[in-house]
Amino acid sequence: MVPSTSRAIAAAGALALAACGGTPREDAARVDMDTDWAQVPEDVAFGELSAVDVDSHGHIFVLHRAGREWVEPFPAEEIAEPTVFMFASNGRLLGKWGSGALVMPHGLSVDGEDKVWITDVAREQVLRFSHDGNEELVIGERGVSGQDGAHFARPADVAFVGDRVLVADGYINDRIAIFDREGNFLGQWGEEGAGEGQFDLPHAIAADEERIYVADRENARVQVLTHDGEPLAIWKPDGTGHPYAVKPIGSGYALIVEGRDAQNRYGAIMRVYRADGSLERVFDAGIDPREGESLGHDIALARDGSVYMIDNRAGRVVKFKLGSAGVSDED
Repeated sequence: MVPSTSRAIAAAGALALAACGGTPREDAARVDMDTDWAQVPEDVAFGELSAVDVDSHGHIFVLHRAGREWVEPFPAEEIAEPTVFMFASNGRLLGKWGSGALVMPHGLSVDGEDKVWITDVAREQVLRFSHDGNEELVIGERGVSGQDGAHFARPADVAFVGDRVLVADGYINDRIAIFDREGNFLGQWGEEGAGEGQFDLPHAIAADEERIYVADRENARVQVLTHDGEPLAIWKPDGTGHPYAVKPIGSGYALIVEGRDAQNRYGAIMRVYRADGSLERVFDAGIDPREGESLGHDIALARDGSVYMIDNRAGRVVKFKLGSAGVSDED
């Protein structure tokens, strides 16, 4: 099952985009963003932000690490505070959960049944939760890494195709591991390398009705696969940086965010790719460099065309419309 938000955006029609070309970072247009969208109470604070997704009701799930930072070796104990916040589209906090459940959470994806899947790179596991935070399923052996059907090595992200769960087992294994919805291992694709069908830190994975998209981070490219894992294309125009997240936005187009540019500088440059892999649009969703540093770590799309982006270094969740970036979901 492909997530409903992707289907809704695809059904809106072909994209009409305003600008094109491989614009370098210095010339990337800025987009109008709502940086104060999330209404977090004074007694609650975001920690290190990691992931975001949208459910079928338009609720926005934000994953963070509370008071914990990414430091190695990873701690062994769970984070005591809630790590998952759920917001309405207007930014109102609807609920929070995850206390005592996660150690170093990384990826969060909501499936077509509004189940919430989270990867934990310290626990070496993928966990499925109900919409309101009840743990339902755990895949992998806690704290034990491996490359077989029962182990991960720092799993990064999850996507869904039909009844299959695709795990970007990314930081060490450089593979896509495939499971059914109950956690039974079905197979895997890929290996370490820079060739077709190979990966160097698959950091994010997403799917639409026809394709799978992998943010092949350290190869500085997006790989496009069939639903059976066969390589279709490699997207790597000149001047592109390191993709941290990718989301299809309809008609074969995809939106990516680069957490590091071609010179390895942190930022949040977004690129829109056409279905043939050519670059359609570039814009900057990061903080003004005079005010601090950005790292675009994840993106999510809502039915109304809103984009939500995790800015890991600036510590914020920004919201903007595709139209404000010169992107329209209308013919």
